[in-house]
Amino acid sequence: MSYQVLARKLRPRGFAGLVGQEHVVRALCNGLDSGRVHHAYMFTGTRGVGKTSIARILAKSLNCEGGVSSKPCGDCSICREIEENRFVDLLEVDAASRTRVDDTRELLDNAQYLPARGRYKVYLIDEVHMLSASSFNALLKTLEEPPAHVKFLLATTDPRKVPVTVLSRCLQFQLRNISREEIARYLEGVLADEGLNFDAEALNIIAKAARGSMRDALSIADQAIAHGQGALRSEDVAAMLGLAGRDETAALIEALASGSASRVLDVSEALADKSVDFAAALGDLLEALHGMAANQALGQGEGSPLAAEAVQLYYQIALLGYRDLHVGPDPKTCFEMTLLRMLAFAPDAQAAATVPRAEPDAEAEAEGSSHAEDSASRPAAEGSSHVEGAPSRSPAEGSWHELIEGLELDAIGRAIVEHSLPVEQGAERLRLVLDRDQGALLDGKQVAAIEQALRGRLGEGLQLSIEVGELAGEAPAQRKARLGKELQAEAERQLREDGLVQSLISTFDGRLVDVKPVASLAQGGAAPQAPAKAPGAAG
Repeated sequence: MSYQVLARKLRPRGFAGLVGQEHVVRALCNGLDSGRVHHAYMFTGTRGVGKTSIARILAKSLNCEGGVSSKPCGDCSICREIEENRFVDLLEVDAASRTRVDDTRELLDNAQYLPARGRYKVYLIDEVHMLSASSFNALLKTLEEPPAHVKFLLATTDPRKVPVTVLSRCLQFQLRNISREEIARYLEGVLADEGLNFDAEALNIIAKAARGSMRDALSIADQAIAHGQGALRSEDVAAMLGLAGRDETAALIEALASGSASRVLDVSEALADKSVDFAAALGDLLEALHGMAANQALGQGEGSPLAAEAVQLYYQIALLGYRDLHVGPDPKTCFEMTLLRMLAFAPDAQAAATVPRAEPDAEAEAEGSSHAEDSASRPAAEGSSHVEGAPSRSPAEGSWHELIEGLELDAIGRAIVEHSLPVEQGAERLRLVLDRDQGALLDGKQVAAIEQALRGRLGEGLQLSIEVGELAGEAPAQRKARLGKELQAEAERQLREDGLVQSLISTFDGRLVDVKPVASLAQGGAAPQAPAKAPGAAG
């Protein structure tokens, strides 16, 4: 007997044999057992998830000699003929190869005649979205007024291309992608029944490569069995599929964490020597970065080789690289450029930590005023960097909030500069970091407007750049909010301790309702005046 591939050999013969589509099976079984059978069904989903398998089982359920039910016997002549693709009243059509309206009309002309053997004449149209507009119109006419003995089972991977007039006349079932765990568990049972040796990691690799398709998983398993001479080992399966294993992905992350371009390129070369699919390698890196980000967000990122900021940045760069991988000259070059781009924009947290930081003046803090820091003031953002060899300095935060005072900017431009801090300034260059929470405000138009406003104070040759990041210092907006709170607290304290105010509250059984500090308090002036009002007073 000739060998039959697993995908055909293991095609489910009943609803109970379907994997991962319980929501569809339940609805169909309830309808069949209660006699509520629709004249047209639409099954949608990606390839290999069971669309045509469900349609075939439904055809058996409708025509089984034992009667209409969700459990066809599988033994009668009609059930066997359907399984063997020779049942005369089951008309299977591949719409991709029969798109012409004449083909559709010829097919439907026979719909008026009673079935030859079965209870129903069943039309199973696969990839129905490939029909032409004229073919859909011809099909729609029959769907609107179907004969009682006709059932339509339509399957498609792209329901968006099916006219809504057709969709509205069908019961629609969306088949979901099958999870990796379900695929691996099913393969484990299949291979055990076949008496084959395998390891669990090999099944996980196959389940991942199948991308939710059980048919693809079985096809890959067939290929892996032949490749491994009857045994499935994770190393063999990964090599067959051109995948990077866990060790290679870990080596790649370690090379990125080291910041060494040579180590990164060495890992890339090693992947090329193993004929690894670079798209799959980037996909594995994205998955690893996602896992790190999730652990860090849940407070479980201890021991992670990459900081949270680096993980987020690398994920975005890898995602863009994955999208453009097939646009460049060759996948290896694009892969390496993606990794080198990560290093070029990597947050240099260690360098930022070594910059000396000025201590704030204690007396000034107590009075609620802020003095400008000296030239060794701290940088605005962790991980800031400068161009090697270029003269640069980090302007004092105090001088920055004074510099932007009164700049002619619109509301958005004002918000940007007040939530930013300088990290690098040369003779004609200024680089700002904008608080990440305000990043949505930034665009090229605003950068140009801010640059023009600053040129009036820093020189006409000024070149401004603004990037989004984490602020390590106090931005002008934060400083303003802090001083406002300190001013308010001091005003309330002075009123509470003022003898006249205490006397009024005691005499009239009053209370402080609203305190508004005056600006003179910031310079140590007189206490603000605030009324003491009775409990029922407004204000």
